[in-house]
Amino acid sequence: MEVISRAVGREKKIDTIAERIFHESIRILGGLKKLVEYRNLTWLPSLAEAAYVVALKNEAIKTNREIAEFLGITEQTVKNILSADEDRVKEYISGGIERPKEHIAGGIAKLAYRAIKESRDNMEERLEIMEESAKSLGVEWAVYVLTKIKGLDFPANRDELKERLSDYVVMGKKLEDILDEIEYPVRNPAELLHKIRKKLKTQ
Repeated sequence: MEVISRAVGREKKIDTIAERIFHESIRILGGLKKLVEYRNLTWLPSLAEAAYVVALKNEAIKTNREIAEFLGITEQTVKNILSADEDRVKEYISGGIERPKEHIAGGIAKLAYRAIKESRDNMEERLEIMEESAKSLGVEWAVYVLTKIKGLDFPANRDELKERLSDYVVMGKKLEDILDEIEYPVRNPAELLHKIRKKLKTQ
């Protein structure tokens, strides 16, 4: 049962990452409205497929054949997506060059994944700065929160945060009870601290 639970957990993580890549891909293209304007909604299935290929390759470390079998596509399609030059695709969608031979959706998904990874790295740096500030202000609960959520992807939901932040008492109240009272999703660490502090002030 434990093995099955871990497998389900990994699949859920891949689903989450693929969805983030998909949404970031749409953002890179200018949003759904822009796709409607240019009548490119037919790109959506290809973007979704590419998002999963990139997620499975980079996060699950699957081979091209394993990805092809998992998604029900050809191994050549997987190869085309993963070999796409994202910088040339970026130049193409910005109007700088003619349509390249690259797999367009693959290049966009790779751009999206890169953006997500860079954001995650920057998030770690921001967390360290916020943690130092919290320490200097003597706000122990904020230090605890920032320490526990390192590595957590945002936006975050209630279950994800409660899993990280249980068994801690702030001003006589369990932190997990405070988490039950705030609104979700929480978009970033700063918003999480703000929402917790707001609830503490109303006690």
